Amino acid sequence: MFDLAIIGSGGAAFAAAIAARREDRSVVMVERGTVGGTCVNTGCVPSKALLAAAEARHVALSADRFPGIRASAEEVAFTELIGGKSDLVASMRQDKYTGLSAEYGWEIIDGRARFVHGPTVEVDLAEGGSRRIEAEHYLVATGSSPRIPGVDGLDEVDYLTSTTAMELTALPGSMLVIGGNYVGLEQAQLFSRLGVRVEVVEMLDRLAPAEEPEVSDALARVFAEEGIGVHTGTVLTQVRRENEQVVADLRAPQGHPLELRVDALLMATGRAPATDGLGLDAVGVRTGQHGQVVTDEHLRTDNPQIWAAGDVTGHPQFVYVAGAHGAVVVDNAFHQADRTLDYHHLPRVTFTSPQIAAAGLTDAEAQERGYDCECRVLPLEYVPRALINRDTRGLVKLVAERDTGRLLGAHVLADGAGEVIATAVYALHNQMSVYDMGELWCPYLTMAEALKLAAQTFTRDITKLSCCAA
Repeated sequence: MFDLAIIGSGGAAFAAAIAARREDRSVVMVERGTVGGTCVNTGCVPSKALLAAAEARHVALSADRFPGIRASAEEVAFTELIGGKSDLVASMRQDKYTGLSAEYGWEIIDGRARFVHGPTVEVDLAEGGSRRIEAEHYLVATGSSPRIPGVDGLDEVDYLTSTTAMELTALPGSMLVIGGNYVGLEQAQLFSRLGVRVEVVEMLDRLAPAEEPEVSDALARVFAEEGIGVHTGTVLTQVRRENEQVVADLRAPQGHPLELRVDALLMATGRAPATDGLGLDAVGVRTGQHGQVVTDEHLRTDNPQIWAAGDVTGHPQFVYVAGAHGAVVVDNAFHQADRTLDYHHLPRVTFTSPQIAAAGLTDAEAQERGYDCECRVLPLEYVPRALINRDTRGLVKLVAERDTGRLLGAHVLADGAGEVIATAVYALHNQMSVYDMGELWCPYLTMAEALKLAAQTFTRDITKLSCCAA
């Protein structure tokens, strides 16, 4: 019998396995697909690698914003680009996943796992045959997969998902992206910057609908400047294939019909917990409305021997949350630590260019929770780093409690916003006021200085400050 049996091999699974092996507990892991899960194979690593490449091409094509600089970019050698991405993924999978399992000393079984009464796990081995596994504790860490809505004709069209888009062997001439949240936004800009004509459709009234309206509006302007078509408040109703193209019938605002013809259709409509075939009912583990494994605040299911971690729980779908989950499960399962996680200041980043980053509450969320709010929006044209970069597309918005000035939320659209938001997380965690933030030491000519400047707008007119003596 093992101490811990894990189904899945992504971030949550590996964090739990490493934590358990550090305590010299016996671990076994079952993976039905490719070791490493979504992040390294089809998500964060490949998408950000391709985004970086697309950004390099875009920088070359837009270099003339700097006086005296001339640059160009030839047609993309897409096969080489995808090959390089695949090599990077394989290297990281070896270094950070399969290599680590060998170093720490746990077995990864290639097969499909399902629970049977006991509980025990029955594994249909990829090589044939089966194997039964018994453990003191079990962890479900199977992640998530693209969620595809029901659309007439979709099953007859060879559509892409965020997973299969990373495996294309040739660039399409045009692409329709359904979904204007983080996955759709990143994929849309990625392919546009590689030379594909891209249109984005979002059913809600703005791009990035979970972000502040000012951020959404500014990003929509960026997309328009880069030639990406944006259709908000628009619903995909039907698709069909005609003459090697996908024909999409859309319902635009006020019910007006719209037809788009493209070479490729990318469905970026969210992700669903991956629980199919696990036999959870057989061991008394409930799933929720969206297919997520239901747990208590300690990540334990209704079966006291079975735990869940990562995307499959329906908690925020970030690899750093999954990693934290894995460690929490080991502490709670073997040490009765009763650990929980607090998501109040959890940061999020969308890797468009400029990036979107946020932590804490939006203005609307703060008001819903009964706060009397005061907000400030600082355009990047008042940030010296942005002026030096000759790229002032973006803004910083701070949400504060009116009476105390306590920071409630920070929202950034800027190059490097992902790094900037870390400072805001510390401010939120320490319950700093915007008045305190305005007096912090901050290196000049960094994008993080934008947070300090935005905080200063609560007490002064920063347009009348010297750029070097803020």
